Amino acid sequence: MARLPSPTTPDPMDAPPLRWGVLAPGGIASTFVAALQAGTRQQVVACGSRSLERAREFASRFGGFTAYGSYDELVADPEVDVVYVASPHSGHHDLALSALRAGKPVLVEKAFARNAAEAREIIDEARARKLFCMEAMWSRFLPRYDVVRQAVADGLIGTLQTIVADHGQLLYPNGPQRLTDPALAGGALLDLGIYPISLAAMFMPGELSVSASGLLTPEGVDASEVVALTGGDVLASCVSTMTGQTANTAVIAGDSARLELDGWFYQPGPVRLVAHGDTVLDTYVPASAEHGLHFEAAEVARRITAGETQSPLMPWDETLRIMQIMDEVRAQLGVRFPGEPS
Repeated sequence: MARLPSPTTPDPMDAPPLRWGVLAPGGIASTFVAALQAGTRQQVVACGSRSLERAREFASRFGGFTAYGSYDELVADPEVDVVYVASPHSGHHDLALSALRAGKPVLVEKAFARNAAEAREIIDEARARKLFCMEAMWSRFLPRYDVVRQAVADGLIGTLQTIVADHGQLLYPNGPQRLTDPALAGGALLDLGIYPISLAAMFMPGELSVSASGLLTPEGVDASEVVALTGGDVLASCVSTMTGQTANTAVIAGDSARLELDGWFYQPGPVRLVAHGDTVLDTYVPASAEHGLHFEAAEVARRITAGETQSPLMPWDETLRIMQIMDEVRAQLGVRFPGEPS
């Protein structure tokens, strides 16, 4: 009977400790710092916000570290080895450039920027300065995804045929402003849709054909979309919505078996190898389903310590390719953020 491989993901506790500075201490920043403190030897030494009071509250909540009332002060701090950008999408471009120009390696929350043009500017800056830079697509660093990558590469499902993934949460109209406001690069795609698209792109290299349909909110951002990606003989269906909660599952199907990732497919969780006829051949169950963001932080620390500027699990070209796919989706839906060219 076919067996799933064991994950090869290094223990995050083994990653060399770096001193982190956090820009924009909101919800995802809280999740990130909690994961670092629980699962790594990384040290958060400073945070920066436009509000000193907010920065101080954030710092005190996680045991106390330096709080700054501006982003510029944070990136200038000589005690900070690496900067984590946790602002809404609309702020990623400027904050990442600010950190890089201050000589700091940077981890930028997904989506990496509003569009591919902004992403390219960030990457060009990192390349010119020979600094590490990575998109925080945390799912790619999970043991769960490592098992899936190995299983597909080892031919456990035969020849890849189809990928189906959905990500839906009830976040509109009563969710955070960042999801509804075009000025903040709101909408379902950059926040939710990037997960199924990134999963599909992992197994569909090269240029992909993109076909999208969706619905917009009265504010002019995307409420939901269905994205079909075609590359060679592989087809992916990627569904996202912020107007209702879906099953949040993923299936990677070959011509001899399939891999099933139950909801939420992009978080730590099990992987099932299922044969035709729905016979479960094997199941991988993670040692822990808690946290998860500490795996990407550990990867950053390892690469920076080794003097590298990219991670092979989320290289610059892949970030650009996914941003270009999402640009095309928005173009087909008629979504344009303020200041973007038509």
